Amino acid sequence: TQMNKLLVPWKNITRTQFNDHKWQSLNTITSKKNLFDFFSQMGMKPEVSLEVERGIKLSTMSLKISPYTLSRINWDDFYGCPVRKQFIPMEREIVPDHPSLVLDSLSEQKDSPVDGLVHRYPHKVLFLALSVCPVYCRFCTRSYSIGSETETTTKQAFKPMLKRWEDMFTYIRNTPTINDVVISGGDVSVLNTKMLDIIGKTLLDIPHIKRIRFATKILAVMPMKFLSDTEWTDKIVEISDYGRSLCKQVAIHTHINHPAEVSETTEEASNLLFKRGVLVRNQTVLLRTINDDPKVMMELIKQLMDINIFPYYVFQHDLVKGCEYFRTPLKTILDMEKYVRGRIAGFGVPNFMLDMMGGGGKRLAASYESYDQTTGVSTFISPAINASKLYYHFDPLPLASISTQENQSHQHLAAH
Repeated sequence: TQMNKLLVPWKNITRTQFNDHKWQSLNTITSKKNLFDFFSQMGMKPEVSLEVERGIKLSTMSLKISPYTLSRINWDDFYGCPVRKQFIPMEREIVPDHPSLVLDSLSEQKDSPVDGLVHRYPHKVLFLALSVCPVYCRFCTRSYSIGSETETTTKQAFKPMLKRWEDMFTYIRNTPTINDVVISGGDVSVLNTKMLDIIGKTLLDIPHIKRIRFATKILAVMPMKFLSDTEWTDKIVEISDYGRSLCKQVAIHTHINHPAEVSETTEEASNLLFKRGVLVRNQTVLLRTINDDPKVMMELIKQLMDINIFPYYVFQHDLVKGCEYFRTPLKTILDMEKYVRGRIAGFGVPNFMLDMMGGGGKRLAASYESYDQTTGVSTFISPAINASKLYYHFDPLPLASISTQENQSHQHLAAH
């Protein structure tokens, strides 16, 4: 792990200030003007700002980057930096979308019996508490909801309102098959302690709920929150302890994609959570030119294990508008699993997964029914959701037969 760099624009900032979550939030960049001012202070050439501006114009996600994230960027290799690529779009990385793409490619809205609650699997629901995050990833699957509207995308926002949550709680209470709740959004790190308390304890007090998970990317983009916002961290620990007193599991699920995102602050924060009995798991998205090298993924897995964050999933990149550049063929994730397995203890090997288009849910990448590497078309079945239906997955078009995939994708869309 590496120390955070205090870059030129922060030359008058002390390390204590930098490591304060309030300073991080106040100095998070949310406008092109502020970003380009930062570029100028970093000595970036004007043509970089021009290309980034064209990238932003084509993006589904609004701009939001924390100082911590900016400190993890390799400014000597801005174009190639794996951290930059996740948060700052450039026109060169915008390629035509796949013909099967729809904005809500996983059909979450179709599986929502109550606004903001996704009930796809018999025993589990996704509780979308809000639609705000501390930063915005370019490749967000939930770009139909998360963040401010952009030039290309109108959003369906989920407000953190008790009335909306009450409807979700009522549905969960009235559906005894549900025993597992993922609280996401958005990012739970944006919720205040009262909101965390309401959601966490209300769910844990429902007899048939046995597990809850809080989804937050904060360990990747502003890990000092756990160290400087002691009231918030204490509330997370309190909810975890309350769950344990009921013999119910409470976990944090975070989202780290590359070793460059892991710093000494990440380590300090995760060690604090470990010492206080909070379970943390990680979900990684497989991203072309960022972490699709098996050695890079192996390094990430080792770093996470060493700081007591358990690798849970590596996800094949979903079909997301404006993000075709980041998708990899199915073969990449299959080869990656072969490489990783056996190089670390079995409990440290993540599940290598796809989330199927059209609401097919999560499937192990290696569980395909068929995979034609020439056309790039693979098929899966999802017995827990619909045993009689075939779900299609498509490799990125530049690496596959466009005409064959377009025919298959038209069949797929017609089925929905």
